[in-house]
Amino acid sequence: MSDMPATWTQDNQIAMLCYPRMTILDLIGPQYMFASLMGATVHLVAKTRDPITSDTGVTIVPTATFDEVPRDLTVLFAPGGTDGTLAAMRDDVTRNWVADRGSRAQYVTSVCTGSLILSAAGLLRGYNATCHWAGLSALSEFGATPVDARIVKDRNRITGAGVTAGLDFGLQMLAELRDRTYAEGVQLMCEYDPHPPFNAGSVHTAPIHVRAMIQAMVAPFPGMVRDVAREIGVSAG
Repeated sequence: MSDMPATWTQDNQIAMLCYPRMTILDLIGPQYMFASLMGATVHLVAKTRDPITSDTGVTIVPTATFDEVPRDLTVLFAPGGTDGTLAAMRDDVTRNWVADRGSRAQYVTSVCTGSLILSAAGLLRGYNATCHWAGLSALSEFGATPVDARIVKDRNRITGAGVTAGLDFGLQMLAELRDRTYAEGVQLMCEYDPHPPFNAGSVHTAPIHVRAMIQAMVAPFPGMVRDVAREIGVSAG
């Protein structure tokens, strides 16, 4: 351990937003990566410390409330979801906390539809950003520029696409906060070497009948986001 660069240990403060019915893998993939940062403190943050149940039924216990998290963060992170995300966007307390911490954070980040929460807080206006493909176009409702990519970095805004992109996002954040060698070491340790059994993980590669089936299921979502944008008075105008 003595031959590791001194810069590999830093006192980073990382706040990961938690809220009911978030998508748990949006949180856990990046959390694994952030927790691999030597010297960092990773806060799982919510309005209260009460247990939170995700959209797949997994329950976690936050480690800090909004008031307990440091005012100045290295990283602010928001996970996504569907109905839970819409509710978080509507919630004044959540939205105001995200806006406040994001105004000073060194990095403002998200995975999946978490970028819609950042947008609702006014943090992506004038920035390129990505999202789960089902909500990508809705970013423009808040003055962001949607980009169809796995990871999008625009200045200090770093956003990941849907769910499993959180692992790629997390590795990029390790390289940002330490260096490439550090990130590659974590990748090796967790044996992140994906070889999926099917090539249907993107709207660009999925079979037509699969794409049509899933697109029909999520078709109402952008309209729901537009409704929230009108309700909270945050729009591209």
